[in-house]
Amino acid sequence: MMKKILPALLAGACAFTAAASDPKPRTAVGDPDQRAAAVEAQMTDEERFHFLQTHLPLVIEPGKPTRLIPNVPIAVGRMPAIERLGTPEILETDASLGVVNPLGLREGDVATVLPSSLALAATFDPALSYRAGAMVAAEARAKGFNVLLAPGVNLTRDPRGGRNFEYFGEDPLLSGVLAGDYIRGVQDAGVVATIKHFALNDQETLRRSGDAQIAEAALRESDLLAFEIGIERGQPGAVMCAYNKVNGDYACGNDFLLNRVLKGDWAYKGWVMSDWGAVHDVGFFNAGLDQQSGAEMDKRQWFAEPLKAEFAAGRVSRQRLSDAVRRILRSLYAVGADAAPVKRPIDYEAHAAVARAVAADGIVLLKNDQLLPLTDAKQSILIVGGYAIAGVMSGGGSSQVTPVGGPAAVIPTDVHHLAKLPLGQILVPSSPVQALKAALPSATIAYDAGYDVAVAAARAARADLAIVFASKWETEGRDSGSLSLGGAQNELIAAVAKANPKTVVVLETGNPVLMPWRDEVKAVVEAWYPGQKGGEAIADVLSGAVNPSGRLPITFPASESQNLHGALPGLGEEYGLDFAAADKIIANPEGAEVGYRGYAARGQTPLFAFGHGLSYTRFELGPVQLKVHRNRVAASFSVRNIGAREGKAAPQLYLVKAKGKPVLRLCGFAKLALKPGERRELSVTVDPRLLAGWESQGWRIRPGQYEFALGDSATDLGPAQAVTLADQRLPP
Repeated sequence: MMKKILPALLAGACAFTAAASDPKPRTAVGDPDQRAAAVEAQMTDEERFHFLQTHLPLVIEPGKPTRLIPNVPIAVGRMPAIERLGTPEILETDASLGVVNPLGLREGDVATVLPSSLALAATFDPALSYRAGAMVAAEARAKGFNVLLAPGVNLTRDPRGGRNFEYFGEDPLLSGVLAGDYIRGVQDAGVVATIKHFALNDQETLRRSGDAQIAEAALRESDLLAFEIGIERGQPGAVMCAYNKVNGDYACGNDFLLNRVLKGDWAYKGWVMSDWGAVHDVGFFNAGLDQQSGAEMDKRQWFAEPLKAEFAAGRVSRQRLSDAVRRILRSLYAVGADAAPVKRPIDYEAHAAVARAVAADGIVLLKNDQLLPLTDAKQSILIVGGYAIAGVMSGGGSSQVTPVGGPAAVIPTDVHHLAKLPLGQILVPSSPVQALKAALPSATIAYDAGYDVAVAAARAARADLAIVFASKWETEGRDSGSLSLGGAQNELIAAVAKANPKTVVVLETGNPVLMPWRDEVKAVVEAWYPGQKGGEAIADVLSGAVNPSGRLPITFPASESQNLHGALPGLGEEYGLDFAAADKIIANPEGAEVGYRGYAARGQTPLFAFGHGLSYTRFELGPVQLKVHRNRVAASFSVRNIGAREGKAAPQLYLVKAKGKPVLRLCGFAKLALKPGERRELSVTVDPRLLAGWESQGWRIRPGQYEFALGDSATDLGPAQAVTLADQRLPP
């Protein structure tokens, strides 16, 4: 591993009633607001300012090499304890997909790698998201951390975004619910969760200088709604603001986002921390930012001497200073994160089982022409490409976890990133080849790297069937230039499929990809970045040990022309470089019509729709019955397994027409296991914000007829049912 050091380092919103029981929540000691107020009241002003920054474990001096501070825990953010008051030390870790060991500085430290957040979103399973958050938090706590910098909830507005794999897709309801339950899992384990990046941090290109422009109503009905649902459902202790600007002001100094929306309209009780290197002015404090994170990464430690000067001059009030400190303390006390962590052994085997369950449930069977599942027959199988002999792909950046067992391989990649250091694509040591050999012991399985397309095709022609693994690496700090698989992978898939009509393609990607060969292959499986036991999960699905149940949380475009945004300005430039003023504007002409909603509005047919996913069994969705009580819509229906295998259904309820106009909006979903012939009754109460529009200071449901349809994806829906709603205004 590299040894270089960073040079500058609702309740149930629209959820169906079929829900798994949760583990017993952790109990905080005493009322957190009262405790926070009592402790803060005893502080000196110097102690109050102590709370307003976290620091890197580094000594950074002009003209001298950066070095580690001796005998200080290696964390991406640290705030020492105040022993006089008994306040806890804050130790923060990146952890979207597992506890990160930044640049390998903690010698020999490894962690369980969760599948990407897109894979977790593809499960459509809030209970599984809870388990994932609890697992990561357990490892963080055992390693001494009490603040987790996760999860990310930014909506996918461009399918080329470099960090899309860290987020939950393109729908605000799905993103908010899955993130909310992840947060609950984290905080029930006694660790503060941080929802991020607030807001509109949906691309890496220009992320430090770009100004995301969008109307307030569109913002409230899309990205902010995802955060709002996640915060209501999970009650995270912290919110991390973003690098970019939103409508002219930096997100971390954006009075509208932080004071008016978050702390005002939503009455959020936790604290707002900055992203690392995202603070540009002392005025960010009055704009709602409570804590400068990794203060050494900014040009100045704004919340130290500059903020003290503002306070002394009366431009920062004592009330504001006290409020920031109380928010931080309150969040620590609320989840028991003030208790001293006890470092203890970690049951990595049990945690790997959680990662395997997420991966298996998140794998999406996109196409299957009666080839899968594979039988354990005496047949010859050629596995081609994708480094499948070694392990599975993972995404790069601050979420990159050092896997248990160490990397299977590190593929050098010349990418300018956070620290402008060369990066590597890390393969997690879970070989699909070895896993398939174990799952299909009667088969003869061989592997070809696929470097020579002609040789791979010739070998495939002699096999009974071929499985081609294809991957595309995504990373923080860089967006993709296209949706095409890199290198000669498309050529390889086409050649193998031509040589062998029984060809399966397994994709390990962090975004949608184009599939010019789709009609030539028998089956396509999207495995995302499948984590610590990804190879085993892929084998489980291909062999039928697990019936696939993943559903797409993100639309797969049919062509590059379906991308709403053209070429990204500044694509490929060095990270952090400023651009001409005209290039800094990031337009969002789609407004609230993000993802599948935009496809419907533009009359476009995607390659694979949001919510799509096949199974080895079949489900029958009963007719929807709608009731209205006090202008709230309740829907009920049945789901029955009419196939021969046990499997998991993922029914989805959509609003399809409002006041006579076509719309498309996910209003409810479920994930439930059914045995052959089994039937279950489900019900859902629709969150009224999903039926409303934002109008001047609040939500409003306009009077008229609203139609709903139930189905298996955004484009595979049953007959619509209608109800009539009265005019209603809702609070923000």
